[in-house]
Amino acid sequence: MMAAKDGSLEVTHLLLAWKGGDESALEKLVPYVYEELRRIAKRHMWRERPDHSLQTSALINEAYLRLVDLRNIQWQDRAHFFALCARLMRRILVDLARARHYAKRGGGAQPVSLDESMVVSPEHSTDLVAVDDALKTLTKVDARKAEVVELRFFGGLTVEESAEVLKVSPETVRRDWKLAKVWLLRELSEG
Repeated sequence: MMAAKDGSLEVTHLLLAWKGGDESALEKLVPYVYEELRRIAKRHMWRERPDHSLQTSALINEAYLRLVDLRNIQWQDRAHFFALCARLMRRILVDLARARHYAKRGGGAQPVSLDESMVVSPEHSTDLVAVDDALKTLTKVDARKAEVVELRFFGGLTVEESAEVLKVSPETVRRDWKLAKVWLLRELSEG
């Protein structure tokens, strides 16, 4: 347990050093975070079609390239870093989907389940563009609930990690998660 905590502290230290202008800190950070980034990328890629042109490692590399371009991030900690990486990976896949002219919400899209069981059930397919559109609408209605969805569903963060990033209680995250799922399911089914 202490080793994980030490690793978490090292990640936070390297993030702060990188923010402070130490360009080598990002390169030192990668070995600490690669496996977690791989897990996040696999979660994203699992939802994609089997013949997707982008592979897990390419998604990680693209996210890394976008991270390098970010300069003014106010890093909080390890959980904040992974939440941002999950968001970047989602943006990469959504941008790719939009570029390939995927059907918009309601254009023959299959319903999306926002249940955690989706992570282990290969039978579900998602229309990432429809989910992204619905998430953008939710952001306008309730930004924190949208962020909870991003952290939990896309980032794979636990309730506690999400609460840490959002600086709210775990119970607030649970409540937001429950309400956001209902809202998004209704939004997606109307499309």
